[in-house]
Amino acid sequence: MNNPGSLVRMGVLALVWGSSFLWIKVALTGLSPVQIALARTALGALTLVAVLLASGQRLPRGKALWGHLAVAALFNNTVPFVLFAVGEQSVDSGVAGVLNATTPLWTLLLGLALGTERGGGRARLAGLALGFAGVLLIFAPWERGGLASWGALACLVAAASYAVAYTYIGRTVSGRGATSMQLSSAQLVVGSGLTALALPAGGLETPHLSWEPLLAVAVLGVLGTGLAFLLNYRLIEDEGPTNATVVGYLLPVVSVLLGAVFLGEALNLRVVVGMAVVLAGVALTRARRAPRPLPEVREAVAAAASGEPATLK
Repeated sequence: MNNPGSLVRMGVLALVWGSSFLWIKVALTGLSPVQIALARTALGALTLVAVLLASGQRLPRGKALWGHLAVAALFNNTVPFVLFAVGEQSVDSGVAGVLNATTPLWTLLLGLALGTERGGGRARLAGLALGFAGVLLIFAPWERGGLASWGALACLVAAASYAVAYTYIGRTVSGRGATSMQLSSAQLVVGSGLTALALPAGGLETPHLSWEPLLAVAVLGVLGTGLAFLLNYRLIEDEGPTNATVVGYLLPVVSVLLGAVFLGEALNLRVVVGMAVVLAGVALTRARRAPRPLPEVREAVAAAASGEPATLK
């Protein structure tokens, strides 16, 4: 990657996506997890739809496609957005970012279980085992000060939810003739509606509005989804999907550092080592990839604001 512009975009993208967990923590000072999820999804939808219309495109048509996008939005937006906010009520933002990095491990595990991933050689299987060993190190259930809590489990389930969405989109949405911008915009529109339906379950309490939580959800929605998507899409056009995935390795590092600097979160050595082990495992699982039977999965899920980015050029 010798293009200075691409390096700048990658740095900005890593900062925007990696800071999502810090903004969630700030937003929790005035809003409930469901309110945060709804605000960021709706703002993201408005941003992408505005860009879509400005580029001369329209939302895709077809009941079947919208039905599939509803399932994708449930697992790629509503569930993980709510669960990460729930988790961060008791877990540091940096830890949430590290647990989010397990998404590729869940994706590979699900693909192997469903038979959509082939060529699971020794390196990939070793990476899978190493990655989950890193998760176990982070949780440290054998220690009194470990992170084996409902909050940490919620973050881990959120990461697994992204994997379900990626797999589902690859099996149902691919090859429908819509562009990545159309699919992502439509997915967030549906996701906003689904999250609104969850308001009675935890979003009707009176918010404590001040500039901090309002700024946080604005950044999460407009920048973490809208700007980040555009940067990622341009990065993949310029550098290809393989080079663009390097951003995924930077996200947990950014989240841990930002949490320590701005929120005073402790740099727990065990968590840092666990993060390194998880990232090493992810690297091994990607060392030798089988041909992707449904490559458009990357294109459809790029609207995920806090999950590991995946877009097809």
